Amino acid sequence: MTTLNFPHKRLKQMKNSTHSSRRSSKRGFIALLNRFIAFEKNSTFLPPFSFGVWVFFAAGFLGSMIIGWIIFPLLLYSEQPQPMNFNHALHIMPDIGIEGETEAERCLYCHGFRDDGTFAGIPRLESCMECHDDPDYTLGETEEEKTFLENYVAPKKEIPWLSYYRQPDNVYFSHIAHVKMAEMECEICHGNHGNTEKLPIFKANRLTGYSIDIWGRNIAGFKTNTWDRMKMDDCAECHAENAPPENNACFVCHK
Repeated sequence: MTTLNFPHKRLKQMKNSTHSSRRSSKRGFIALLNRFIAFEKNSTFLPPFSFGVWVFFAAGFLGSMIIGWIIFPLLLYSEQPQPMNFNHALHIMPDIGIEGETEAERCLYCHGFRDDGTFAGIPRLESCMECHDDPDYTLGETEEEKTFLENYVAPKKEIPWLSYYRQPDNVYFSHIAHVKMAEMECEICHGNHGNTEKLPIFKANRLTGYSIDIWGRNIAGFKTNTWDRMKMDDCAECHAENAPPENNACFVCHK
């Protein structure tokens, strides 16, 4: 005898099959989740609550910080002493003989501008010999002056100063625009350099040859003062706050 499957019976069978499939999928998902949890508990790859793993992680992290922030900078930068020391504080004294009523004017006496407006930078020997013209006669009693007279004035040899602030060749920086037009103090970029008695050790990047004072003496890039580093971001930050929009175009600084 043939059994007839009426529509309502087929529909009931389909519903039962769907519910059975859903229950099977749910049980399969729960089983898979339990297997994953069990794997995580028994796994040696970053178990979430393993004390030993966190100890190894902390040791690795601390080691990488020591290598990256202490050992790497020691290897990346080479220390080079200047050919001789220069006492800025002594030369900037108002009664020493350098012309200028203010400290800034006395700085510009040696670090001035040429007739075309370009910055002279580190003074050449002829500027020093305006005062130190006799190699046999010292104006003071310092060993630095004696070394200077014997090694450079007498043979008329230029002092091979190492520049702390030399920028890449594709960077143009106008000192006269900042000092004369914007009336910025030298300390904003160079700090209290004019009142120091000793020159800092020059540190050169072994890869680029540039001074560490360009990147910043903090290898992480942090800065406390405006003069802690001389990167493009620092120039852009100052220009965004103080410069007119027409002075913020790329070609103003990059030729």
